Amino acid sequence: MPKKIRELKQMLKKAGFIDFPGKGSHNHWLHPLYAGKITLSGKDGADAKRYQESRSQKCH
Repeated sequence: MPKKIRELKQMLKKAGFIDFPGKGSHNHWLHPLYAGKITLSGKDGADAKRYQESRSQKCH
C-alpha cells in the first residue's frame, strides 16, 4: 500500500529538511547536507507515487 504525501512530508521534516512552497501543489524540500532538492506534488491525502517514496527514503 503506498504511503500518503502527508507521511512523506512528516518523514522529510523529521530528517531536517526545510519546505519551500512551489507552484500549485508542488513543494520543494531542501537540506543543508543533501546536494539537491526533493519535489513532492499532490495533496496531503493523496497516495504518493513510487518514485516519490523512493527519493524520500533515500534521503531519510
